[in-house]
Amino acid sequence: MSELRQNLISREWVIISTERAERPDQFARPKEPKVLPPHVAECPFCTGNEEKFTPGETYRHSDTNGWKVRAVPNRYPVLASVGERVRTVEGIYRTMTGVGVHEVIVEHPRHDMTTALLSRDEVADILRAYRSRYGEIRKDPRIECIIIFKNYGESAGASLEHPHSQLVATPIVPSQIRDRIQDAIHFWDNTGECVFCNMLKQELAARERIVFESEHFVAFVPYAALSPFHLWLFPRRHSSSFDDSTDLEIDDLACNLKTVLARLYHGLGNPDFNYCIRSVPTDEQQTDYFHWYLAIIPKVIRTAGFELGSGVFVNTALPEASAKFLREVKID
Repeated sequence: MSELRQNLISREWVIISTERAERPDQFARPKEPKVLPPHVAECPFCTGNEEKFTPGETYRHSDTNGWKVRAVPNRYPVLASVGERVRTVEGIYRTMTGVGVHEVIVEHPRHDMTTALLSRDEVADILRAYRSRYGEIRKDPRIECIIIFKNYGESAGASLEHPHSQLVATPIVPSQIRDRIQDAIHFWDNTGECVFCNMLKQELAARERIVFESEHFVAFVPYAALSPFHLWLFPRRHSSSFDDSTDLEIDDLACNLKTVLARLYHGLGNPDFNYCIRSVPTDEQQTDYFHWYLAIIPKVIRTAGFELGSGVFVNTALPEASAKFLREVKID
C-alpha cells in the first residue's frame, strides 16, 4: 500500500507510491552521447567573446592562464538593475516596480564541461563566486531575497550548453520562502530548536537516507522527497545565510556537491537537473530558526495534472532506495 509522508520543514505531503515504485536503476535515462567542442565561436560565454556578448563583468577569478569563473549581467534579465523600488496599492491591485539583479555565473572557460566532471577546486571557485556576489548584492537596500540556481539540460530549463548558473535578487520575499520561514519560526517557538538542525540530527541517527558525508556537510534524500533522487545538502554548523560560509566550508561543500552530482551523472546517465541555494532574506544575517541549504532536483519524471491540481506530489521511488543506490555508485 502507498503511504503519505509529510516533510517537517515545508509541511508538504508526498505520496510515496510503493505499488508503482520503480527500481532506482530504472530512472536512468542515458542520453545519446553528444560531443561538444571546447570552444564555440558564437557562444556568448566562451573565451574571446567577453566584450562582444557579455560586457559589464561583475566578478572575475583568474590565474596565469586567464579567467576561471566570471559573473556578468544577464542579457535578458527578468528584473532591471536600474530604478527605485516603488510599491503601489489601488484597491485589490498591488504592483511593484520590477527592479532587482539578474546575473549569470559563467562556471568554466571551456564549453564542454559539466559540474560533475570538474575538479573539487574548480567547483570551489564557482561557490566562491556565488558567495562573493551574494555578499555584495545583499548591501543593496532594494533587495530582499537572493536566489542562486543552476538549470542543467533542456528539461531543466537550460537554454545554453556552456556551463553556467544564475543569480536573481528580488525586491520581495517570495511567498514560498516566507511560508517556510514562518513555519520555522513556529517550530522554534514550540520546541526551542531549529527545524533544520532537528531534521539533520534525525537523518544522521537513522542513516537510511544519507548519500554522502563530509566534514562540514551532509547530503541526504529527504524522508518525504517530492521526487525521485531529490537531495538536500545541509551544513552541519547552524548558519542562516549562505554568505556566512567560511573558506573551509566552501571547500568542503565543493567536495560534497561534486561527489553527489558525479553519482547522479554516472548512476542515472547524466540526467538534467536543477539546484538552488535556499537562504535567509537579506534583512537578516543570522537567526536561531533558519538554516540555509542546497537542494538538487534531478529531472527524471514529469509533473502531471494531479500534482498541479492538488499540490501533492507523487514519488514513485522510495527515498531509502534512492539514497542506497547513490551511495553505491562508483565514481573515479
